[in-house]
Amino acid sequence: MGLTKRFGSFEAVAGIDIEVRKGEAFGFLGPNGAGKSSTMRMIACVSPRSSGTLSVLGMDPNTEGPKIRARLGVVPQQDNLDNELTVRQNLQVYGRYFGLSRQHVRGKATELLEFAQLSDRADDEVDPLSGGMKRRLTIARSLVNDPDLLLLDEPTTGLDPQARHLLWDRLFRLKHQGVTLIVTTHYMDEAEQLCDRLVVMDKGKIAAEGSPAELIDRYSTKEVLELRFPPGEQDPGPVQDLGERVEVLPDRILVYTTDGEASLAAAHNRGVTPVSSLVRRSTLEDVFLKLTGRTLVD
Repeated sequence: MGLTKRFGSFEAVAGIDIEVRKGEAFGFLGPNGAGKSSTMRMIACVSPRSSGTLSVLGMDPNTEGPKIRARLGVVPQQDNLDNELTVRQNLQVYGRYFGLSRQHVRGKATELLEFAQLSDRADDEVDPLSGGMKRRLTIARSLVNDPDLLLLDEPTTGLDPQARHLLWDRLFRLKHQGVTLIVTTHYMDEAEQLCDRLVVMDKGKIAAEGSPAELIDRYSTKEVLELRFPPGEQDPGPVQDLGERVEVLPDRILVYTTDGEASLAAAHNRGVTPVSSLVRRSTLEDVFLKLTGRTLVD
C-alpha cells in the first residue's frame, strides 16, 4: 500500500496500491518513464522501496529478500544467456545457483527443454539460436526453481508473430499450472491475450485498473470508425456529433461510437468522402492512448 520509489527528488513510483491474486496474469502498461520497471524491480527484491508497504508471497522484501528470490522466476527485458554454454548447460548451471542437486537439475533441464520446444537444440550453443528460441530458453531458465511467481519484463519484444504466439501458449500453460504471472508489455494485443487484470501507469501513478474488457468498456466505445484522408484535408466538423468522441490525427479522423456502420452511413450522407474507411472494435490501445496521450515520452 502506498508503494513509492524515489531517486533523489524524482518520484518514479508515486504511492501506488495494487493486489495481485495467486494464479492470475497481471499486467503493467504505461509509456516509458511511467514507473513500470521501478515497480518490477521492487517486487523482484533487487531495489528497496522508498516508502509504503510491499508484500511478495506473504513476505517483506526488506527482511526476507533471499527467501522471496528463491521462489521467484525473472525474465529480463534483454536475454542474458551464457553464449559460451550449450542450451542444456544454461539450464543446469542456473539451477545449481539455487542449490539444486546435479541429478535434479539434469531432470529439470530435460523437462524444461521439452516445455520450451528446444529438445532438438539441447546440445547446441546459444549464440546461433533465433531470437524466439533465445527468449524461450530465457523463460525456461526462469522456471528451473519451480517459481510461484514469474516476473516477465517485455517478454516478446522484437519477436516475429509466430514466436510471440508460441510464447503466449507457453505462458498460458504456466498460468494453468498455478504460476502467478506479472507482465510488463508495450503490446496492447499481448496484454489483452495474457492478462486477467492490469493497471495502466502514467507518471508514477495508476491511471486505471481492471480487466482488459472492463477498461475498454469504461474508457472507450464499442466500435471505432476510422476515416482516412490525404494529410491536412480532414475536417472533423461534419462528423463531430456522430460519436461519443472524435479525434483528429494527421491522416485520419477517429469516431468513437456504439455503431460504426451507422456512423459511416451518416458521414456519407453528409457528403464526407474519405480515401478509405474502416469500422473496428475498440481495443486496449484506444484506452491506453486516451489515458496516457499520443505524445512520445523519452
